[in-house]
Amino acid sequence: MTMIPATRFLRTTLSADAAMSGISGLALVAASDALGRMTALPPALLLGAGLFLLPYSALLAWLAARPAVPRWLVGLLALGNLLWALECAALPLLGLVAPNGWGITFLAVQAVAVAVFAELYVVALRRAARAA
Repeated sequence: MTMIPATRFLRTTLSADAAMSGISGLALVAASDALGRMTALPPALLLGAGLFLLPYSALLAWLAARPAVPRWLVGLLALGNLLWALECAALPLLGLVAPNGWGITFLAVQAVAVAVFAELYVVALRRAARAA
């Protein structure tokens, strides 16, 4: 298994993603009904996302504390964040949800944030390849 060093850049990215995911997960779990009413997004979807984000944030925090991380896992994090961003855009475009203005804003902010994390993981992989 090819490992890459957990550089300051990668640790910062993992830690920031962990913090954002943890805060989002807690908010979604604690207030899925209220957020559903405010955004016109299904509370079950919000709760499910929150329940996913809690262990995900714990994994990211654990990885941030490691001296090295598997290259494939950083790639998977990039891909997963990219897919999350695409799903945020696809849900209303495909008519799978019918959010109001707040819901569209909620999905758009999420899509941009996770797309940024996807790019940061790609940058970390490129830097690791150059350093090797």
